[in-house]
Amino acid sequence: MIEFFLSLGFTPYISKITALLLEGTFDTFYMVFLATAISIIFGVPLGVILLITSKGYFYENTYFYNVLGTIVNALRSIPFIILMVAIIPLTKFLVGTSIGTTAAIVPLTVSTIPFLARLVETSLRTVPYGLVEAAQSMGTSPFKIIKKVLLPEALPELIQNFTLTVIVIIGCSAMAGTIGGGGLGDIAIRYGYQRFQVEIMIATVIILILMVQLTQVLGDYLTKKVDHR
Repeated sequence: MIEFFLSLGFTPYISKITALLLEGTFDTFYMVFLATAISIIFGVPLGVILLITSKGYFYENTYFYNVLGTIVNALRSIPFIILMVAIIPLTKFLVGTSIGTTAAIVPLTVSTIPFLARLVETSLRTVPYGLVEAAQSMGTSPFKIIKKVLLPEALPELIQNFTLTVIVIIGCSAMAGTIGGGGLGDIAIRYGYQRFQVEIMIATVIILILMVQLTQVLGDYLTKKVDHR
């Protein structure tokens, strides 16, 4: 990516450091976007399953809920830096390498899916159970209740939790740089820490702060747009 910017003839205007930071920012966006998308695809259904198998809901199964809940809690409890190292064989199996931005997406999603699942379960529990009972009394199927009642009613809370998830992924993506995960974290380690280039360290921190702030502002805006209470 650095070579791409410099090959365009922008060398007088874009320094190598600037190009490096642009590359790191792009890589971080890439990791965060894919990890968020995959986490939502798997985390939302997992959160729904946790809810509907819990006490008082459609498919109540205490044993299943406790086992699944224990697995989810165990995965959430593992520090991300340890998880990255622990699942290196899985990462290599899925993407063919344990180094680079694509490889970092694997531990990011493994870490975030159970985290988001619990948030989704909590969000769905904010929906008054009376609405669920009213829908059941009209003969509505569990699937339609989830689709037409639970998810729409919990949407403001879900968006806030998606926002929190993205922010967590941004932070974890920076940590991925410690083992060659690429992105801004990798730049901060290689240049800011190992080569004592403080200005690069400060620049990466500022970019990460801006990414978090923009994510929060967008999440708050979307929440207000869908919250009609």
